[in-house]
Amino acid sequence: MRINTVKQTLLQGMPVFGAEAGMGSALVAEALAFAGFDFVQVDNQHGEWSHDRLMHAFRGICLGGAIPVSRVRTNDYAEIGTIMDLGALGIVVPMVNSAAEAARVVRAAFYPPFGERSNGAVGVCIHGTPAEYVAGIRQEALIIVMIETREAVERAEQILSVDGVDGCLIGPSDLSLSMGVPLWSSAHEEAIKRVLRACRTVRKIPGIAAWGREDNAPARRAEQGFLFIQATSDREIVPHGASEVLAAVRSGRVQGNGTRGTGLRLNSQGIY
Repeated sequence: MRINTVKQTLLQGMPVFGAEAGMGSALVAEALAFAGFDFVQVDNQHGEWSHDRLMHAFRGICLGGAIPVSRVRTNDYAEIGTIMDLGALGIVVPMVNSAAEAARVVRAAFYPPFGERSNGAVGVCIHGTPAEYVAGIRQEALIIVMIETREAVERAEQILSVDGVDGCLIGPSDLSLSMGVPLWSSAHEEAIKRVLRACRTVRKIPGIAAWGREDNAPARRAEQGFLFIQATSDREIVPHGASEVLAAVRSGRVQGNGTRGTGLRLNSQGIY
C-alpha cells in the first residue's frame, strides 16, 4: 500500500503545499506534480472532470511524485466512494456545517467497521494490491472537511472532533460570502483565526486555500500555523504565466532605432 507522505508530514506538524487542478487536463495535473508540489487537488466541485480523466489525473499525479487529492462535488455517499475508487488518496468535502455531516463523510470514505463504503474499487491498483488497499486505506486516506460558512466556524470544534476527520480546509471566498463581510476584512480574518484555534484545541490539521503569489500568501499562512495549504491553481498559473510571458515579450520589442528586441514591427497590415 502506498504511504501517504502528505498525511505523514502533516501528522508530524509540518506544512505541505499543494496546487489545485480544475481545468480538466490530466496532463496539467501531472505537470503540477512534477513541479514539486506535495499534493495536487483535483477539483470536482468547480472543475471540469469526467471519471476517465480523473483516473488518468490520479495516475499522472502519482507518476510525478505527489499525492492525489480530490475535492468532491458534494457530501454524498456514492460521490465520495466513487472518487476514492478511482484513486484519490485524500478527499476534500465542501460545505460541511455540522458534526453529523462530518460523520457522513467518514462513513462514506471507509470500509466497515469504521464506515460503510462498498468494496469493489476499480482504480486503486496504483496504490497497492486490492487486499493491501482494503487493509491500509484507513491509515493512509486523508479526510479533510471544508469550513466555509458562518455556521461551520461556530461549530468548528464539534465538526473536527469527529473520529476519522483528519482536518479542515478553510474556503476563504465562500466564508466571506456566508458572513456578508469583505474578503480579508478584520471580521473575516478573525473567523479564520477562530478555526485555527479550534484545530489546535482538538489536535486536528488546519488547512486553508491561500492563493496569491504577489503577497506570498501560502508562506504567510504557514507562518500563522496552517499546515494543509493550497498554494495555487492551474486556473491561476496559466493566465498569470501567460501574462508574464506576454509582458516580457512586449517589453523587449524594438523601439526607436531598432537596436532592441526581435526586429519585428507592427502596422495595420501586420508584421514587417
